[in-house]
Amino acid sequence: MESWLKESGAVGLDDLQLANFQVTGRGVSSLQYYKEGERVLTIPCGILWTVEHAYADPLLGPALRSVQPPLTVEDTLATYILFVRSRKSGYNGLRSHVTALPTSYSSSIFFTENELDVCAGTSLYTVTKQLKRQIEEDYAGLVARIFGQYQDLFPLDKFTIEDYKRALSTVWSRGMDFVLPDGNSIRLFCGCNMGHIFFRVFINYGPLPNNRLLRLYGFVLSSNPNDSYDLVLSTHPTAPFWEQKQKLWISAGLDSTCTISLTLTDPLPKNVLRYLRIQRLDESDLSVMQVDATDGIVNESNEVEVLQFLVDSFCGLLENFGTQLEMLEEQLAASVHPPGGNAWAAAHVSLGEQRVLRLARKRAEDLLAAAESGRGSRGDLSPLARCANCDKVSGPFMLCGRCKAVVYCTRTCQVVHYKEHKVVCRVTNTASKNCVEMK
Repeated sequence: MESWLKESGAVGLDDLQLANFQVTGRGVSSLQYYKEGERVLTIPCGILWTVEHAYADPLLGPALRSVQPPLTVEDTLATYILFVRSRKSGYNGLRSHVTALPTSYSSSIFFTENELDVCAGTSLYTVTKQLKRQIEEDYAGLVARIFGQYQDLFPLDKFTIEDYKRALSTVWSRGMDFVLPDGNSIRLFCGCNMGHIFFRVFINYGPLPNNRLLRLYGFVLSSNPNDSYDLVLSTHPTAPFWEQKQKLWISAGLDSTCTISLTLTDPLPKNVLRYLRIQRLDESDLSVMQVDATDGIVNESNEVEVLQFLVDSFCGLLENFGTQLEMLEEQLAASVHPPGGNAWAAAHVSLGEQRVLRLARKRAEDLLAAAESGRGSRGDLSPLARCANCDKVSGPFMLCGRCKAVVYCTRTCQVVHYKEHKVVCRVTNTASKNCVEMK
């Protein structure tokens, strides 16, 4: 592959070498130090794996163009990879690249049932089950639409469902989307990670939770600070007063179906409460609800109903986990699941999601206890008795100079909250002026 890259005009290869890293496996290390922003490797765009290049191929292109509607980006690139790998001659440079790609992946779609059962109850478990079914359906569609139609190009013994899954994993784990200067976008993929022989430098995947890291990239981080649980809130259009509530959800920046991430740092986001307060509005509440007033409680009965629902829901979600948190911790400490293996990774996903849900349940329980005791939850304190951003209840506070309806404990909280508050601020300020004019 190195010779092909050099012949194609790649620059920078002489300062790089293949290496095996203890944790991440095969990759590339550098033979010199690089300054921040310095170019490490330049590869001509003409040899990148893109949908455009797949369609331009003299053999593959006509087959792809015959399929209507066109294949997805992922399926096109996966087909391109398998097509090049299956060729007995030609495509020497591309085939050398395919040879350099991993022969196996640790994505959750390759887990055995027993390995996946370790994280039963997690979003990863549910998504993986759905993804496996979707892959089977998509593969059957490819066989019917293109593989079976052009068997001379796509011999089915080299285009099996397992081959398709590996090709998809290549696209998912190594694919990168780029926006070009002309406004078009392309997706391409690379063959390995980048590192340094003296210090390690890797692709920055961003603040991703373990459930996504494992599904997309095949690894997890112990005690991942970005662990989260995706809570799905949904209301059917046939529910009472759905259209009125939909308008309120939209005004609050939500929708009738929302996925809200619960995190270790914010286990019960305000948007969860906002959504459920609107969902449980009755006819009398809706008749007086003119703007989105769900930053605080609507009334005591609505708030208690919302919080009790959350406590019950979180308890139910936690009971659905196949192995409870304490048992998982004991199993990991005793190396029941070999470190680095699939079951070990699944256990870490389950640990992370259970920790987030337990924090969310505790938060909801505390708010419910406060509401039922008569002291009220944070939301039913007067807006002038708590910081509108962080909910701090001890002063001194600064009053919003425009609407004079909320307070902040610091200037920082006011700045952070402004994007969320500005619409309500304008409405409140206008309403106040109208009241004055009417007197």
